[in-house]
Amino acid sequence: MSTDEQPSRTIDGTGVTPLAGVGTAVWYDLSVDVDLDEPPESDAVDPEAERDRFDDARERARDELDREREQTAERVGEEEAAVFDAHRQFLDDPQITDGVADALDDGLPAEHAVHRAFEGPIEQFAAMDGMMAERADDLRDVRDRLLRLLTDVDRVDLGALPEGSVVLAERLTPSDTAQLDPDRVAGFATAEGGRTSHAAIFARSLGIPAVVGVGEDLLTIDADADVLVDGIEGSVIVDPTSEQRERASAGRDVEIRTEPVATADGRSIEVAANVGTLAELEGAVRQGADGIGLFRTEFLFLDREAPPDEDEQVETYVEALDAFPDGRVVVRTLDVGGDKPVPYLDLPEEENPFLGERGIRRSLGPDSGLFETQLRALLRAAAAGDGTLSVMFPMVATVTELEAALETVDSVADALDDAGIDRAMPELGVMIETPSAALLAEALAERVDFLSIGTNDLTQYVMAAARENDRVAHLHDPTEPAVLRAIDRTVSAGHASDAWVGMCGEMAGDPELTELLVGLGLDELSMSAVTIPAVKETVTGIETADAESLADRATDATAKSAVRDHIDNREP
Repeated sequence: MSTDEQPSRTIDGTGVTPLAGVGTAVWYDLSVDVDLDEPPESDAVDPEAERDRFDDARERARDELDREREQTAERVGEEEAAVFDAHRQFLDDPQITDGVADALDDGLPAEHAVHRAFEGPIEQFAAMDGMMAERADDLRDVRDRLLRLLTDVDRVDLGALPEGSVVLAERLTPSDTAQLDPDRVAGFATAEGGRTSHAAIFARSLGIPAVVGVGEDLLTIDADADVLVDGIEGSVIVDPTSEQRERASAGRDVEIRTEPVATADGRSIEVAANVGTLAELEGAVRQGADGIGLFRTEFLFLDREAPPDEDEQVETYVEALDAFPDGRVVVRTLDVGGDKPVPYLDLPEEENPFLGERGIRRSLGPDSGLFETQLRALLRAAAAGDGTLSVMFPMVATVTELEAALETVDSVADALDDAGIDRAMPELGVMIETPSAALLAEALAERVDFLSIGTNDLTQYVMAAARENDRVAHLHDPTEPAVLRAIDRTVSAGHASDAWVGMCGEMAGDPELTELLVGLGLDELSMSAVTIPAVKETVTGIETADAESLADRATDATAKSAVRDHIDNREP
């Protein structure tokens, strides 16, 4: 259908996959149509029969979760599939089961008992911040599953949607998202949700364009409307123009280059992948990554009752190194803080966990034992794996912290030598994500082999604007002049000490910004695997002199609008 005759309408949200897709809107309503307002009189309910109904529904829910876990592990990844283990635990959580039993004793039907038992825990999690708040979605998912089974409501088969569908929903559960077929679904958008929701994580793993947190405006889009989901800009466009449609389609036809790339005049730029699970390694290789620029190790430590031992970690790191025998794997040491639940750690409740005890602060403090074990595993993996290992310290704010981390590495190396255990010394580096690290970049670079700029947090801290706060979202933009000057300063400081400088924040995966980043002097760009082909292609068309000229004009600008004008008006 041609849409040139009518104006397009853009609704903003949060892009979670750096891809764009266009198709036909299909509304998905996951709510279960159950009348819970007026339960029958208690003397009309048989408590034993209702208890049997609940037990039967719970058993069927367990069977469903087992099947979906297996399917998700196969399609998305083993780590992502672990969410279904957590859902299974909710079915047996005493707070839930006792609540259901009490409600059944009060003479409520099983549907009402389930709804009442989940209500309190859902409200408790929903009132929290960050990842804890998203546990409320997990509980809703389990509750709705039980309600559906109790009422024999059929579930929509999202895996059988027509090709070119754009799924619109208030929210999507993990089991919903895992059903989506990237070959049939052009994208999805939800009114609720954030970047760290399970739906967002699954979308990135599956390579599906996705925008979440669009709000109530999403509900105004008609079924069968022509819709473009732009996960790069974080927008949903109704009745997109021909130009917008062509731009979205072009992103899916980029050649995958498995070899390293260089600018048109021969300057090599390493293009690597950000990886958060072992399951993502295959996708990174398939998309042509030169290596891993950010290997997040948190997945090894979260959602379990005890930390991984040294041998388990060695095995994991070696697997990553072996996936890139000719490349580099940058492993970030454990970066947990008050916003990430780790049952076996005594994490404090902090008013602002993002400015609290996290990253290297915990590694040098209460988690020093975990830190030493991780370093032992990394040094052993460096000797055993095929690729080149680099180790990066997160949340560094002072030179003293870096020196303490380096001293710990030396101590661990000496202990391994004394024990006669094979080890190798990896490259060592700092993640530049605090303003103090950017300001101290010269001193930090003198002590390490590399710097890697994490633009997501660096932008947040430079602009004093929380990433998840819609009220200040307009300030959270890495093209703000202050952020660009912090990047420029970091690159110059690194090169002055012969340290290579990379970028592992989301800015690195935006092809519209690749020329600017090349002009700023970045040696390595690391991103979600799905954007690697587009960035590699962009690199090959860049003349370094033009890129440096663009970077000079951008860093001289005093307003984001001027920076954007320079980017938009550069020579094609």
